[in-house]
Amino acid sequence: MQFIPEVIVKKLDINKDLVKLASMILEELQGIYSEVDRTVLVNQFKVIEAMQRAKLSYNHFIFSTGYGYGDIGRDVVDTIFSYVFNTEDALVRPHFVSGTHALSTALFGVLRPGDELIYATGVPYDTMKTVINGRTGEGSLKEYDIKYKEIALNDDGFIDTKSLIKSISSKTRVVMFQRSKGYSWRPSLDVNSLGMAIKAVKEIKNDVICMVDNCYGEFVEDIEPSDVGADIVAGSLIKNPGGGIAVSGGYIAGKKELIEKISYRYSAPGLGKHMGTNFGNSRNILQGLFMAPHVVGQALKGAIFSSSLFEKLGFEVNPAYNTRRTDIIQAVKLCDPKKLISFCRGIQKSNPVDSFVKPEPWDMPGYDDKIIMSSGGFVDGSSIELSADAPLREPFILYIQGGVTFEHYIIGILMAIQNMLDEKLIKI
Repeated sequence: MQFIPEVIVKKLDINKDLVKLASMILEELQGIYSEVDRTVLVNQFKVIEAMQRAKLSYNHFIFSTGYGYGDIGRDVVDTIFSYVFNTEDALVRPHFVSGTHALSTALFGVLRPGDELIYATGVPYDTMKTVINGRTGEGSLKEYDIKYKEIALNDDGFIDTKSLIKSISSKTRVVMFQRSKGYSWRPSLDVNSLGMAIKAVKEIKNDVICMVDNCYGEFVEDIEPSDVGADIVAGSLIKNPGGGIAVSGGYIAGKKELIEKISYRYSAPGLGKHMGTNFGNSRNILQGLFMAPHVVGQALKGAIFSSSLFEKLGFEVNPAYNTRRTDIIQAVKLCDPKKLISFCRGIQKSNPVDSFVKPEPWDMPGYDDKIIMSSGGFVDGSSIELSADAPLREPFILYIQGGVTFEHYIIGILMAIQNMLDEKLIKI
């Protein structure tokens, strides 16, 4: 069956053997895609039910100004996110500039000098390293006398629960889990695995706050870490839960007493979440949330497709196309910086915005290595829109994520691989 229309093949001058291979893969994947559709349906119902339960109305989309007292849109956004994530409360704001900002705010909100933070999933994502142990003068957790331990993952890339339990002390206040693989070559962690680790921690010290970096994981499964015992979950609105519509922001959801403490760090002690206008973004945030289950499903189908395609081209992939997923990221071990840069430039050519831009590796703030990043979406830096990026370090692993439409994902992957073919970096 020819899944790729001839007009696209001719217009983009795509290699016929590549088209044949892609078409074969798309036919083979229909059974797996039906499972993705089922999860989308469950999560779509969850979001609709939350909005109905909160009695969302047009009145909640009104633009407020100044201090934002009485911004009913801001308040209903918090309520709806708390319902979706099955938590007591939530803090959802367009002012969070990234997922790291939301996570940092949560940590500074609940930790105090002398407390201990344990990272239970090995080396943190690059930008979180700065939050924890940043250079002197940056105001990292280390400067506030927050103790830090890091528990390496076991040989299979999963949580070493025994070592984690042994590391807990009387000073341990927060145990943090990073759900997604980030810039590493390991399995992303499924919700049930996180739940078992959280349960083990609570059995040793019940008052420990278990916090999950939920970036890239929202709506990939039909439950969230907050459904299995996480006290706090946090992430970015320009990733999964923003559905490609939210223009900025992040969310933190969890226990009411913890969200209150975090809100004092977000604004100021005594003010908390009761002030601050949403600048009319409540509609964008909620419309994005409404679209998010479907959009995540589109991104997942694309990731499964690219995993199968790269595997058939002879590359090592993580995860495999037929592996159950818990985030939207597809990693491919290219083992060559030229291939990495070529693919990212090919993805850039396929994007609706800045398609003419030629990405170059650069010293991106918060990262240890130069980063090559293709991102040509309608929201700057959005990684729920089709993007590809990687640190320029061995073994030169490519990370692909996003894709608000499955169709764009297919076009993007074909163009990127064709770019590698044109530069004679790979063969079909």
